[in-house]
Amino acid sequence: NGKSRVVTMGSYGIGVSRAVAAIAEQHHDEHGLVWPREVAPADVHLVATGKDDAVFETAETLASDLVSRGVRVLFDDRRGVSPGVKFNDSELIGVPTIVVVGKRLVDGIVEVKDRATGERSDLPLANAAELLVALCRG
Repeated sequence: NGKSRVVTMGSYGIGVSRAVAAIAEQHHDEHGLVWPREVAPADVHLVATGKDDAVFETAETLASDLVSRGVRVLFDDRRGVSPGVKFNDSELIGVPTIVVVGKRLVDGIVEVKDRATGERSDLPLANAAELLVALCRG
């Protein structure tokens, strides 16, 4: 009809970057992020420490076993990087469960840390995958 009209448009979505920022704002500590398991980039951050090939081979086998059981794994298999750097990186990234394959492997033990509470426990390697699956499916 030839008359001018004011058009108003609204956009009411929340983008991924805003959602991530909101999660990071609510779920962090002095060391880094503490992802809720539901939105974490992985269920388990598997850290191999030391120089022994057996440690890295065992960690890789455990990672493969967990992945085959549907667990999302972030595997830190960097060689030549100190355990302290790896531990700091795992704290910074904030995956809910940190699993360390290292010096306790000679005793058949892997170390587990809950990123949110800081609680540490030892798991026997023989059934670590089964126990970690149960933990992740909680």
